[in-house]
Amino acid sequence: MNKYKETFGVDISKDVFDVHGSTSGHNQYKNDASGFTKFLKDLPKASLVVMEATGYYHYRLAQFLYKNGTVVSVVNPLSVKRFIQMKLAKVKTDKSDAKMICEYGVLNEVPLYTALTDIQSECLQLFRVLDNFIKHRTATKNKMHGEEVLGIPSKFTYRALRRNTMILR
Repeated sequence: MNKYKETFGVDISKDVFDVHGSTSGHNQYKNDASGFTKFLKDLPKASLVVMEATGYYHYRLAQFLYKNGTVVSVVNPLSVKRFIQMKLAKVKTDKSDAKMICEYGVLNEVPLYTALTDIQSECLQLFRVLDNFIKHRTATKNKMHGEEVLGIPSKFTYRALRRNTMILR
């Protein structure tokens, strides 16, 4: 059991986020500043908000809630997935996922979120861009190797791929 008045599970996607409160039930908000503000107004004091790390979608909401004094936990999605599997849940909807994330937060000791500073946030974004470039370069090199294995690669195709790798260096 946790020490919070109420625990909220959040299943967040591109356009909306579903919320399930341990005592208040289900609600849905827009995934934008107005939805964040409305959710914050609906939150009781001394609440815990638990959400999965979704890469991009959870970040803005977690930062917003943290900066407004709400206790937030961002958990590993694989942990929640295994928890749902252990419960033998057959229905998979955003609403049911929010409920299961809420249960996960009530039954487990979850790590508390600490917001990134603006500099840390910018560094994280730059690392994601760099990672994207590296993946693209690797895919291009693999394509070039595949063309070479075929025997006689098209001069135009090979030249275009080679130019692409030069740009990504």
